[in-house]
Amino acid sequence: MGQFARTWGAAISAAALIAGSVGTAVAVTSPASAPKKPAVGAAPTTASANATVKSVRAWQQFRVRGVVKSLRPGSRVTLQQKQHGRWVTLPASMNTTSRSTYSMRVVLGMKGHNKLRLVDSRKRVVSPVINVHVR
Repeated sequence: MGQFARTWGAAISAAALIAGSVGTAVAVTSPASAPKKPAVGAAPTTASANATVKSVRAWQQFRVRGVVKSLRPGSRVTLQQKQHGRWVTLPASMNTTSRSTYSMRVVLGMKGHNKLRLVDSRKRVVSPVINVHVR
C-alpha cells in the first residue's frame, strides 16, 4: 500500500508540473511513446468504451472501461484526447486482459468538454468517442 501511495503522489506531482499553465490532460498510467497521427484509413470502431463519470472536477480521477473484440488479449491500447481539432496521444496506455477488457485510470486537467478515444499500438481507432466534461 505504501508503494501505491508513493506512486500516486509522484503521478499527481508530475501531472501538476506537466499541466502547469498549459492546461493539458494527463492520465495516471505508464507513459506511452511519442504522439503520432492515426493511420489513414483507420480501422472502424471495434470496441466498447465508457467513462465512469459524465462530469468531473479538474484533476479528479475516473476510469475509462471497455472491451476490445478485434484485438488479441494482451494488446496495447492508448488513450487520445481531442485538442484544438487534433487527436493528441496522452501518456496513458495499458495491455488488455485475457478477456480483451481494459480499465484505465484517467485524470484530466483541461477544463470544458473533452473528447477521448482509444487507439491500438498501430494508432488505429478502436473505440467510439467518450465525452467527459471537466469543470
